[in-house]
Amino acid sequence: MNQSKRYALKLSNEIKAALIIFGGIFLFLIGFNFLNGTSLFKSENTHFAVYENVEGLQIGTKVTINGLAVGKVAGIDFLPNSAKILVSFTLRNDVSFSKNSAAELYEAGLIGGKSIAIIPVYDNAAKLKDGDTLRATIKPGLTDVVNQQIAPLQQKLESVLANADSLFIGVNDVLNKDGRNNLSATLVELSGTVKNINAVATSLDNLLTKQKGNLNTTLDNVAAISKNVNQLSDSLAQSNIKQSIQSFETTLGRLNTLLSDLEQGNGSMGKLLKDEKLYNNIEASTKEIELLIKDLKAHPKRYVHFSLFGKKEEPYQDQKNE
Repeated sequence: MNQSKRYALKLSNEIKAALIIFGGIFLFLIGFNFLNGTSLFKSENTHFAVYENVEGLQIGTKVTINGLAVGKVAGIDFLPNSAKILVSFTLRNDVSFSKNSAAELYEAGLIGGKSIAIIPVYDNAAKLKDGDTLRATIKPGLTDVVNQQIAPLQQKLESVLANADSLFIGVNDVLNKDGRNNLSATLVELSGTVKNINAVATSLDNLLTKQKGNLNTTLDNVAAISKNVNQLSDSLAQSNIKQSIQSFETTLGRLNTLLSDLEQGNGSMGKLLKDEKLYNNIEASTKEIELLIKDLKAHPKRYVHFSLFGKKEEPYQDQKNE
């Protein structure tokens, strides 16, 4: 009896141990699938995407939507009769979005490795079904971005180094034995020039120190002159220059009117300048006066008589008739 009890107790312990082991395995499977974004109690759909390059992607890698794991990569192989890569992955069947969504391959971390993120699209197109192929896209990773930024910089650096190399070659050609001697002589002359400049600066400083009083006096005189100029400007500004200018403008207007009248022949002066008849009459009268004076000089007795007894007056005869 005791032996049967011991046998039953031993069998009971073995059953308990087996149950514990199976329970641990079951919990492990549940946890493993949970961490991979899958579940033992939910069915999954298989989908596909075709990429040019999937370096760093591994089977079992998580497939996420907005960072939430909803599946995993199931297979990676070549597309038949092509060099492209066909990636198959599973998704929970409770997620629903349009078949126009994209499967984006991205760099998961700095140490390498890539994952797939579903970029869901919710439009009026047909919903994604088991076996559908999603549009494949690739998001540039940090390494790709750095390489894109470094490539132009590398080209510029190579160009700068080439120019620097050419410059050094030119400098070496210039700095031969004669060039170094000339450069040494130039530096010696430059040193002497700097000494002379220092001596001139010292002399100028001494001169300014000695003539400081005269300079102050000169500056005071300049200030006084400037003050007088300002006072003169104020006096001119306060004087009645505007009225004088108006009077001068009025006088100019009258002068312009007078010149206009003369030009048009108005008034005595205008007629004298513009009336041709008056000019001719004056010219004729001048000629007659000239003839009269000549006749007076030639025959003064015709015009002046001194006679006590009287004498008959001789008539005037035109000189042309004589």
